[in-house]
Amino acid sequence: MIPGDLPLVSVIIVSWNARAELTNCLATLTPRACQYPMEIIVVDNASTDGSAELVEQRFPTVHLIRNEKNLGFARANNIGIKAASGEFLCLINSDVEVLDECITKLVDFLRLNPDIGLVGPRILGRDGKVQRSCRGFPGVWNMFCRALALDVVFPNSQICGGYLMPYWPQDTIRPVDILSGCFWLSRKEALLETGLLDETFFMYGEDMDWCKRFRVRGWDVVFNPTAEAIHHGGASSANAPIEFFIEKQRADLQYWRKHHGWLAQRCYFAISCLHHLIRIFGHCCALWCGKKELQETHLKVARGYRCLRWLLSSNKHSRHDWEEKVCVG
Repeated sequence: MIPGDLPLVSVIIVSWNARAELTNCLATLTPRACQYPMEIIVVDNASTDGSAELVEQRFPTVHLIRNEKNLGFARANNIGIKAASGEFLCLINSDVEVLDECITKLVDFLRLNPDIGLVGPRILGRDGKVQRSCRGFPGVWNMFCRALALDVVFPNSQICGGYLMPYWPQDTIRPVDILSGCFWLSRKEALLETGLLDETFFMYGEDMDWCKRFRVRGWDVVFNPTAEAIHHGGASSANAPIEFFIEKQRADLQYWRKHHGWLAQRCYFAISCLHHLIRIFGHCCALWCGKKELQETHLKVARGYRCLRWLLSSNKHSRHDWEEKVCVG
């Protein structure tokens, strides 16, 4: 951004112990990705790997905000949003590489479509394949289909695949229920009307909740594959994979308590237990048959077991143990 220019776009990145990924992310935020005046805000969640020091040394024009402890994804993003001055706010994960013209295309798209409050690009994996970054809102039926893997057995069925939407190749511009929180671009007007991210979601779940609230407020949420970004995935969760998996389950339950009635919540709880039981059994069978990579399958069995045990425990609404583990890295 030229000194003296007011930014049109504010890019907000929350980082926790993801030094290498954050470096790559910042290196891609150039005029080739966004031709408009842009400010970059990094909110560091008390990283211990030198991430914040690297930003200060190698990216002096970046606005760095240091949190004294890990405040979680939603709260840290809100800190960045409050510090932002752009007309458009771009929230991206630290493990995302922004490809050429990505932000430019999304900004232009929002300018041409005033009813759209939130837009996301097509997300590619490091292998160049499309990552599924759009979902339907979770409901009893589509979660039951997901638990039984009916969306895998019948990938072309909209009836069975309403949550992960495997029948749609994500190659067209269309309104969607949920955009993955790894990359969002919002107009400030819509964001202010919808409200900040719900900080009671420590990590995960805030994407479902925020998209739901945009839709309730009358703003469209749209997927636009003409813009693309690469998501490496797992930059922070690799530090504590089982704990992050449990936190995702916790966030899902929290979403259901916020947006669904008592009966639907009980149904979802039972479906979640069924989901993990089926996966544990399937992965154990794969281990016994020797059909899958040993270490990865062991991890899947362990996380499924730990998550099921957590679901059936009496203190599953407490986050104390999770925060202790994550905050110390």
